[in-house]
Amino acid sequence: MKLVKTVDAVGHVICHDMTQIIPGVMKDARFRKGHIVTPEDIPVLLSIGKEHLYVWEKEEGMLHEDEAAGRLSNLCRNTGMHATSVKEGKVELIADMDGLFQVDVERLYAVNSFDDVMIATRHTNSVVSAGDKLAGTRIIPLVIPEERISAAEKAAGKDPLLSIKPWVLKTAGIITTGSEVEKGLVKDRFTPVVQNKLKQFGIRVVSHILSGDDKERITSEILKMREEKTDLIICTGGMSVDPDDRTPGAIKDSGAEIITYGAPTLPGAMLCLGYFEDGIPVMGLPGCVMYARATVFDLILPRIAAGVKITKKDIISMGHGGLCLGCPECTYPHCAFGKGV
Repeated sequence: MKLVKTVDAVGHVICHDMTQIIPGVMKDARFRKGHIVTPEDIPVLLSIGKEHLYVWEKEEGMLHEDEAAGRLSNLCRNTGMHATSVKEGKVELIADMDGLFQVDVERLYAVNSFDDVMIATRHTNSVVSAGDKLAGTRIIPLVIPEERISAAEKAAGKDPLLSIKPWVLKTAGIITTGSEVEKGLVKDRFTPVVQNKLKQFGIRVVSHILSGDDKERITSEILKMREEKTDLIICTGGMSVDPDDRTPGAIKDSGAEIITYGAPTLPGAMLCLGYFEDGIPVMGLPGCVMYARATVFDLILPRIAAGVKITKKDIISMGHGGLCLGCPECTYPHCAFGKGV
């Protein structure tokens, strides 16, 4: 850095915060480290007693933090989001739409592996709404070698690191199992819970059947809903190993490819998930969905609603962070449940 007269400082980068005090009005940094001096700033700087300034000497091949933050944000930005103006060396990305927020975690790791480079994001597979903050980018020092930013850009590749996928599923069918429910001995408390969860993603229940415990009938109802091109088929209950629980076998008999029967999550270990050849998902939900605030259903439903196919690997990875702590006051999704990173 070097010392220059304030009147000659236009275009230079300030090296430290400068406080302005107006009694009874403010005492705060009027100019922050990294600010680029403009002609309009000169009278203000002189009024707070700054006749000389320490400024950074611009070097060939070095980038100021503002420009570097902008280039890092370009690595992230995708359709459905916008970047803010740079402020204090930082650029933020804001959602323009509702949907499923996803991060290419491996490529994000590669970019953040470069010294003095920083991109911070929400967790991947988060539910976001228009106006939500998605990420922030900046560098740690005031200036950085341009070749380091170029190397980070190369590591990131051509595709944006972030994306928002809109909700695409529109309809669902629910098959409520259990002879006790079909006979009216027990009130169906399961279906309203599932309906409310689906509603959050714009999914409308267009068919609801009380099937009892007959496996062939459950299978028949699944196939009927598939023929009707229902976007999502859900069977509630009948997921344990009790001899009277027939749902997993019925789903298998429907011809769906079973992705998993069981998930490393609590609550929700008895989840069954499969897909038909045309991509329609069929799920068997364990009883915990009826009474627990957050379960495996809440973890996978956003991805399913966005049309993202769940894989066996996705299910396995849920084990890290898949334990709900059952807090007295549930704050899901603003908690660690389901967040394995």
